[in-house]
Formats: sequence, structure tokens, C-alpha cells
Amino acid sequence: MSVAMPRDRILVVDDEEPIREIVCAMLAGAQFETRKAASGVEALALLESGEEFDLVLSDMLMAEMDGETLLARAKEKFPDVPVVMVTTVSDIQVALQSLRHGAYDYLPKPFEREQLLATVRRALENRRLKRENDAYRTNLEELVAARTQQWKSALDELKRSYDITLEALGDALDLKDAETEGHSRRVTAFTIAIARKMGLQKDEISVIARGAFLHDIGKMAIPDNILTKPAKLTPEEVDIMKEHAWYGYKIVKNIPFLNEASEIVYSHQEKYDGSGYPRRLKGEQIPLGARIFSIADTFDAITSDRPYRPKQSDEAARKEIAAWSGKQFDPRIVEVFLSMPDDIWDELRRDCAQKGRFPHS
Repeated sequence: MSVAMPRDRILVVDDEEPIREIVCAMLAGAQFETRKAASGVEALALLESGEEFDLVLSDMLMAEMDGETLLARAKEKFPDVPVVMVTTVSDIQVALQSLRHGAYDYLPKPFEREQLLATVRRALENRRLKRENDAYRTNLEELVAARTQQWKSALDELKRSYDITLEALGDALDLKDAETEGHSRRVTAFTIAIARKMGLQKDEISVIARGAFLHDIGKMAIPDNILTKPAKLTPEEVDIMKEHAWYGYKIVKNIPFLNEASEIVYSHQEKYDGSGYPRRLKGEQIPLGARIFSIADTFDAITSDRPYRPKQSDEAARKEIAAWSGKQFDPRIVEVFLSMPDDIWDELRRDCAQKGRFPHS
């Protein structure tokens, strides 16, 4: 006689009944068990009643205890239960704050059924992997020889989950600044290629890749009337735009797995001769990843169409970068860049055109 496996239980929190019903119907159709709560207060009472839940899916904006407060209470009392926040694109800053405060992920409205199910399954799988990892550590002395490979696989899965978070952050920026859509993926791929040519270690390249991908994340804090202004910016507006490096650093530095990458975000507008911003760093004061990124970023900017000018050839971009060696760019890295085969860049562009792929080291 076969025994039915227990189904994952999900607590759906939203103060709008139609949305609760629709979300629960989507989840039930995928064989998840659901409970509904009409407010953060009701959800917290269910959690404290002793009922076990594998995931909390909560709206961000609710009249009686909002999602951010519920997240703080839930993570304090039930740290093992992942929380996914549901928000709108206009509330992206709030969603990013929720990630820093312990949310596993966020789901922007409106969403399709497959988006919902994919996010839920990732969160549940992430929880399963963490539990396995915790159990492994508890019995470390007995299990170290037999389960080392399994532990490494679990970490790889977590890294893949982190990459999904990076994609969400990058896509959020694309929604705000359509002019640069695809730029983050291309410049990350170019940065990785140069770093590999330099012979850097994989772990170091991973950090650099994350910093490159998120380099412009601070632009989400720049007012839309400046970020999307079709005309030339005023000097005052230029000063505000320059603050995006600092804003990006503040957003990223408190996310543990992005802490090292935050220095690249902070330094991506510095120049080798010290004329950049925001700290006017010079030479090797600039993190290596930021020096590599600077060349990749310029190369993509020159070879991409922009509203104010058509794209130029790869050869024209190479000449421009060579001309600024020792001034804007680290001359040693310029030499590496110029030594790379011409056909690599089109190949990387084709790979990046497959939307949804985060370039890997």
C-alpha cells in the first residue's frame, strides 16, 4: 500500500479577497496546500497557532499590518520559513528593502501563473537545501568524508538561486531604464571574458561578474524625470545622476552574498588617472574588478545604439579604448583586451540575447 507524500503548505496573505482566491486556485492546481489570511495580523496568528507552513506568500501593502512588518515578525519567530513578498513595479525600492530584511524573493504584480509557481518552487527548494545543509553541519564529524560532494552541490544550488535574484534586480532596472535594456548582461559577459583572459580565479571572477551586472542598480534611486530625460541634463541634474554609484553601493552592500561586489558597484565610474567619481580613486586604488568593468562598459556603450547616436564598429571602439589607455583605463588591462580575438564579442552578444540568462563565470 502506497503512502501519500505530504504536500507543501503555503500561507497566502492579501487583504483583497479576489486576489487571495486567484492565487490559492493557482497553487492548488499545482498540488500545493494553501491557507488564506486577510491581513498580517491574521497571518501572524496562524503562524503562532502551531500550524506548520513551508512558505509565506504575502502582499506588501495591506491596511492592517503591512507585509514589511509581517516579514520582520515572521523572520524573528520563524526564521526557517521563507517569505516571498508580492509588490508592484512602482514599489521596487520597498521590495529591495524586504530582501535585505530577510525575504527570500519578491514577485512583481501583475504576474502569470508560471511566474508564481516558479518563484514558489525556488523558495521551497531553497528551504529544502538549507535544511539539508543544517543537518549536514550537525553531524559534520561523521558525514564529512561521505557528503562533501553533496554539500558542494547544495552550495551550487544556492548560488544558482542567488543568480535568479540578480536577474530579478537587473530586470527591475530594465523596467525603469529601457534605454539600457540588455546592457547589464552584455557588459557582464564582456567583463568575465576579459577577467578569464587575465587568468583570474573563478571565485574572484564570480564576485566581479556580480558587481558588473549590478553596476547601475543605484539608478533606481534617481528620479524618473532625470533618468529618462530626452534632453541634455543640467549641471545640477548631472550631479544627481552621479549619485547612483553611492546609491547602488548602499543597496547592495547589506546583501551578504553581494558584499564584495558592492565595492565594484561603488567604483565603476572611477578613472585610472583619478578624474572619475565619486571618490576620485586613482590607479590601483580602484578595485581590479572595476578597472576591468570600465573597459567592458565603454566597449558596449560605443558598439550599442543609443537615442543620441548610432552604434559604432568594434574596431572603432578598440581604437577609442586604446587612445584612453593610462588615462581612463588601466594600460595593462587594455593590452589584454586588445589581444583578444575579434569574433569573441559577437558570440557573447548572441549568448546575451537569450533573455533571462545571467552570464556565469
